[in-house]
Amino acid sequence: MNLRRMPFTREIGWLVLAFLYLPVFILVLYSFNGNRTATVWTEFSVKWYARTFHNPSIQVAAWNSIILAITASFGSTVLALLAAMAARHFFKGRSAVEATLNAPLILPEIVIAVATLILVVSVGVELGLMSMIPAHVAFCIPFAYLPIRARIQGMDAGMEEAAMDLYCNRFSTFRRVTLPLLWPGVLAGFTLAFVTSLDLFLVSFFLAGPGSTTLPVYIYSAIKAGISPEINAISTIMLVVSIALVMVSFAFGRMRR
Repeated sequence: MNLRRMPFTREIGWLVLAFLYLPVFILVLYSFNGNRTATVWTEFSVKWYARTFHNPSIQVAAWNSIILAITASFGSTVLALLAAMAARHFFKGRSAVEATLNAPLILPEIVIAVATLILVVSVGVELGLMSMIPAHVAFCIPFAYLPIRARIQGMDAGMEEAAMDLYCNRFSTFRRVTLPLLWPGVLAGFTLAFVTSLDLFLVSFFLAGPGSTTLPVYIYSAIKAGISPEINAISTIMLVVSIALVMVSFAFGRMRR
């Protein structure tokens, strides 16, 4: 069937795009609104961005988000790299292991958040960054695993064999040959895991303790008092950072050397 001949195909497509991206455009636009009321435009101003950067609560939340994202992305990337290296070889139950690694992509985030909260409370771990880090690591593993796995599948195994023929042991082959070839995929996975952890809300909301509020949780708490240009400014900053990191991850994934 030729989709171009279907009636209103182009119009429906534009409506879907407008429904998805027009609210985002409005949010970004009104983050430069000089009026305190977020829905009434008066003049162009960047004062809300200045207030955002000088707000102590936002600074603490941003610092918590950065620490959590860096730790979670590093841990998930290391585990994803080890899992991808193991998945190169056939072993009994490999399909089940890969399905388990990709489970966070399928399971609802609310289920993972509630289950993790029950586990943390049962073990007796205090709610805070120490309880959030393992949950973020587990949730980010598939986002780091998929680029690394794709890179391994496209790698020439003959280079590793040539290195071992030249008397390299397994560790030297991994350090000098395998890891440099996988480096673009590793960086892409790390970046995707960082973005995922930075934007993760439900898991952070259930496991956050006093003093461990992240930016998504702060935005949710602040928006209860009403939408303000300051909230629009924070959301715009997170949007720009997320888009930039996704573009960096895409660039790393397309690297050939």
